[in-house]
Amino acid sequence: MSKAQFNKILIANRGEIAVRIIRACREMGIQTAAVYSDADTDALHVKYADEAVHIGPALSRKSYLNIDRIVQAGKDTGADAVHPGYGFLSENADFATACADNQLIFIGPSAECIAASGNKSAARKTLMAAGIAIIPGSEDIISSPQEAFEIAAQVGYPVILKASGGGGGRGMRIAYDQNELADAIAVASGEARAAFGNPDLYLEKYIEKPRHIEIQILGDHFGNYIHLGERECSIQMRYQKLIEESPSPFVDEDLRNKLGETAIQVARLVEYTNAGTMEFLVDKSKNYYFMEVNARVQVEHPVTELVTGIDIVQQQILLAQGEPLALKQDDVQLNGWSLECRINAADPADNFMPSPGEITHLILPAGPGVRVDTHIFNPYVISPFYDSLIGKLVVWAKDRGMAIKRMQRALAEFQIEGIKSTIPFHQQVIADADFINGDIDTHFLEKWADPG
Repeated sequence: MSKAQFNKILIANRGEIAVRIIRACREMGIQTAAVYSDADTDALHVKYADEAVHIGPALSRKSYLNIDRIVQAGKDTGADAVHPGYGFLSENADFATACADNQLIFIGPSAECIAASGNKSAARKTLMAAGIAIIPGSEDIISSPQEAFEIAAQVGYPVILKASGGGGGRGMRIAYDQNELADAIAVASGEARAAFGNPDLYLEKYIEKPRHIEIQILGDHFGNYIHLGERECSIQMRYQKLIEESPSPFVDEDLRNKLGETAIQVARLVEYTNAGTMEFLVDKSKNYYFMEVNARVQVEHPVTELVTGIDIVQQQILLAQGEPLALKQDDVQLNGWSLECRINAADPADNFMPSPGEITHLILPAGPGVRVDTHIFNPYVISPFYDSLIGKLVVWAKDRGMAIKRMQRALAEFQIEGIKSTIPFHQQVIADADFINGDIDTHFLEKWADPG
């Protein structure tokens, strides 16, 4: 791949990640072009970008998921490249292809890699052939309920169904016996079809009370790879992460090295380039199983940035320009501890139902070791059309105990009125004795709320 110096980047996203990318570009001396829907006319990413292009109505499928309009916006603004952020079209192989066909460099892995990573059943076959430890289950998508029953009987209940064509908790159902599995197939398949346009499912043995550990990797076009340590992502509800931290209170140096080596092995197998994340489930005995590739920048990337001092978004841009990795694995050192709370416009007292509306009062926390990635301001209207994430409160401290205290302080300073938010819920979790002791798993939140 020849080197390219970007003069302008189109940001095919909205919200806090669009603002985050604009800031990275500005520090690199790169101009930015934003896209926006009717609902985002006054959004912060529109205000911060050097120029902005209207791409359609509020509905995502007519704006932020409209490949033709976004590609045209890239051409009209004279952009050299497109950064997809996370969500929307970030893991859409057709979008990556459309960018390439229109001389726009897609800031992420190749379309072929995205397709291979997103097809989880095909990816399982590749990884099993390479000897990567994965959770026992179907080797391919399940063709019928009867096949699912047979595989479940082989691996043992409980089992979990997962959508082959996507993630984020959609198309996922747990079954503890054959009757539950029969019902789960119909529900999960319907969810998968609605979310990804693909009803295909695969089946895995369900690991009870595991930790969700992920490894951030960087890869260039010259076959060089590094990992940036792990993130603990076990605090989640309905498979949606709510609190993340780096490093993990559970992962020791030996396990970190093994997970990192496996993550890079997977990256080589799928010929991954740019920034990506390899996700694992780890049981109480520190047995680990590879789950999936996230072929994009993660929501929780800031915790890794704070403990490594590496700007992941800027690394994405440099790698997309065809630059070789400037870092070696020995250059990566984990320093201190970082915690992130995802702040959502949602009501914890009402089953975390979204809480759109106008912000009437806002004070953001600050001070030593506090970072807030957000797109909200006062006054700002939270739209009902998009994800309820309104910001990420991230702290850094010299150790986990101090990081928890700093997060408690920052959450207490965070004031937002006019809508409901998850701040009180985060305060409750951060103060919990088990959380403070690091005794957590993916079922941790069941003590407070029904995960559905």
